[in-house]
Amino acid sequence: MGFFDKFKSTRDIAKEEIVEVPWHVLGKMEQLDEIIEQSKTKPVAIFKHSTRCGISRGVLKLLEKNYNLTDDQLKLYYLDLLQNRDISAEIASRFKVQHESPQMIVIKNGVVVHHDSHNSIEASHLAKFI
Repeated sequence: MGFFDKFKSTRDIAKEEIVEVPWHVLGKMEQLDEIIEQSKTKPVAIFKHSTRCGISRGVLKLLEKNYNLTDDQLKLYYLDLLQNRDISAEIASRFKVQHESPQMIVIKNGVVVHHDSHNSIEASHLAKFI
């Protein structure tokens, strides 16, 4: 512990403990084909988030707090539902998973192997697919 550490606020200390989540923004329809290809070599997860929903915001914060995987282990995509309704609809159609928000979808070898919604979404669930 350095001299200046005793002047740090609780918030500053908490910021230092936060590990950045390796999000990849899903914002183009053609990325869905890329996701299918990527899922053939490592699992891919898509988090569908509504920026106007308090439940979605809470789930996102909890997910980010508990997420501990690297980009080499699992590729994690973030989909803003309000900006990309067409992509969300295509995900539901292509992967045969009913749309929910918030929602986490895990894809391996081009097919959905797991999905959760609302408060069932937990970072620990993702580690099972590595």
